[in-house]
Amino acid sequence: MRILVTGGAGFIGSHTVDLLLQQGHTVRILDSLAPPVHSDGKMPAYVPREAEFLLGDVRDRAAWERALRDIDAVFHFAAYQDYLTDFSKFFHVNTVGTALLYEIIVENKLPIRKIVVASSQATYGEGKYACARDGVQYPPLRSLEQLMRREWEPRCPVCGGAMQPLDTDESRVNPHNQYAMSKYTQEMIALNLGRRYDIPSVALRFSIVQGPRQSFRNAYSGVLRIFTTRLLFDRAPICYEDGQQLRDYVSVHDVARANVLVLQDPRADGQAFNVGSGHAITVIEYARLIARALGKPIAPEMPGQFRFGDTRHIVSDIAKLRALGWEPRVSFEEIVAEYVAWARAQPDVRDYYADAEREMLARGTIRKAQ
Repeated sequence: MRILVTGGAGFIGSHTVDLLLQQGHTVRILDSLAPPVHSDGKMPAYVPREAEFLLGDVRDRAAWERALRDIDAVFHFAAYQDYLTDFSKFFHVNTVGTALLYEIIVENKLPIRKIVVASSQATYGEGKYACARDGVQYPPLRSLEQLMRREWEPRCPVCGGAMQPLDTDESRVNPHNQYAMSKYTQEMIALNLGRRYDIPSVALRFSIVQGPRQSFRNAYSGVLRIFTTRLLFDRAPICYEDGQQLRDYVSVHDVARANVLVLQDPRADGQAFNVGSGHAITVIEYARLIARALGKPIAPEMPGQFRFGDTRHIVSDIAKLRALGWEPRVSFEEIVAEYVAWARAQPDVRDYYADAEREMLARGTIRKAQ
């Protein structure tokens, strides 16, 4: 097949490009090489020469029209993600860019056989919980007042009692922040317009994807990058809240396999799927795992800070994707070992946390509890 990968010079996109080329597909990349992921505007050395590269922005009609010429299928990974408060940019890039893709296909009657859109676990907000008295609940965003009191756990929205987190399936979304809302609107465009205009489309809700090529400069790119760079320079990892947040971190290699699977399997058409690790780990446990991998006996610190809008616990139920024959293969330990080896070999590695922290404090994204 002739396949377009938007954001193909980025993290998830580039690994998917590699796998597609290994399977004999012809690949074209559309990427804007924009900061903070790409700091110098240059194409990364890991982008294979076998892939055709087009420089362009998914908000630009002409860029889409060039990129879609003679294409059979599209992986749409180009996105804006950060913790910044430039709310409109999330929707201009993520939502409008996706709408433009479908608009051009429909207007020009392009024979696209499949579109796979990258969505996010963030669409679930706090996700699914169980209250002993009131059963399954989907709590709202924790209030600022609650977080300032260091009351980290969500309470039952019915009785106010304690709850236990459950693995969250695809049945209900509750996006809380600008990124999550933009990704869910992107999903709705893909799945609804795909059904209406007979363009087979799939949305993949990625958990926290980890692995080599993850930008050092992107504040959104997760604790593996943040903790590794801190520890490489003998600085303690900083855990928000109390470090007991549950997460599932999934390898980019497992994600690439999921991407290719739903491209090839018509049973996936018209649906959204979780892509996660199938296992939960606390943030503080993950910090300790990274420290062991680096041989740095440095304990994580918890200064009582929190990111307003973060979820407390979120672990994806991956039974639906497993039913198509996909299974995560890479363990947390293997994810960390591979990333640590890659990070140590990068000439531009440094601790970017202080810069990101100053920016997020100034904008009120990070706050200090009482």
